[in-house]
Amino acid sequence: MRINKFISESGKTSRRGADRLVEEGRVTINGKVAKIGTQVEPGDDVRVNGEQIRMAQNYVYIALNKPVGITSTTEKHVKGNIIDLVNHPLRIFNIGRLDKESEGLILLTNDGDIVNEILRAENRHEKEYIVSVDKPITPEFLKAMSEGVRILGTKTLPCKVVQLSRYEFNITLTQGLNRQIRRMCEALGYEVYRLQRIRIMNIQLGNLQIGQWRDLSKKEKKQLFSELDYEPKEW
Repeated sequence: MRINKFISESGKTSRRGADRLVEEGRVTINGKVAKIGTQVEPGDDVRVNGEQIRMAQNYVYIALNKPVGITSTTEKHVKGNIIDLVNHPLRIFNIGRLDKESEGLILLTNDGDIVNEILRAENRHEKEYIVSVDKPITPEFLKAMSEGVRILGTKTLPCKVVQLSRYEFNITLTQGLNRQIRRMCEALGYEVYRLQRIRIMNIQLGNLQIGQWRDLSKKEKKQLFSELDYEPKEW
């Protein structure tokens, strides 16, 4: 098994994160510094920063209602990191990010392979948000948001936008540019007061309380794996 796959399946980080660890010389196999693509054999002593890691035996898939102020990072030295908030007995990591100023649904797991499937841009998986802004929403604003706004040197993809009230709208994205919704609103002269993610693909936030998390149900996992065309691991 390749070293990046071994590290991701240990729950330490995603495959991409594992590649970074290897490139930085922080991974050893039987005392020797690993290289990208190095194979791991049964019984090998694999260490990251001197700490031995082993394959995860139980794969977990978690939905969290992230509060405002929590940072989507596994770096334990960062105050208010998402891992300390969840305090799960297994080593897990977040799938994608949600701005510190934003709240709502974020998924966490110790399955490194599924992270890439969900985040891969060309898959265009839906993510749904409720957004509150600082001034009345106009038909022109809704039209521009839905047709695409120029930010970060590109034009955002067309998306579904529905007005909920004078200052609130629902938006469904199929891409994930950095701080995309906030940047789109800013480009149109609006400021976001509240941003809440309520859905990722088939996973709904529902009535999950802020700061609370739950394991995905069997039904949710089955549909998620099916939409991703993903073969889950069994140990």
